[in-house]
Amino acid sequence: MERALMAVGAEGDGKVRLDKWLWAARFFKTRQLAHEALELGRVLVNGDRVKASRVVKEGDQLAMRINQLEYRVEVLALSTQRRPAQEARLLYREEEASQRAREEQVLLLKAERASFPHGDGRPTKKARREISKFKGQF
Repeated sequence: MERALMAVGAEGDGKVRLDKWLWAARFFKTRQLAHEALELGRVLVNGDRVKASRVVKEGDQLAMRINQLEYRVEVLALSTQRRPAQEARLLYREEEASQRAREEQVLLLKAERASFPHGDGRPTKKARREISKFKGQF
């Protein structure tokens, strides 16, 4: 299992680009999305804004903002291969406080979405006639 996680770059020198690691750890669906997040400053490494080409090391602390959710993780292992989610979770460890805050934010967003009034769809023929009459269009 440990050997599968240590599948490093093609050169075998143990260096992994940050955008490639974020993709392999399944934080982003594509490397391009990971690259864009890094360029926009949504991913901080040890509190600093970095480029996508930065080499990630074990022990680095990452602070990420993906959509409306905050993640704070520590890099445990390096990988350039996108593996199943269970294996990808072994590449990092998330702080307990970060996990709780994210779960609370998800609940808040769900409650917000549930309280937002949704329309009934397209108006019926009768409702459309009433709208036209109200607007003064006959």
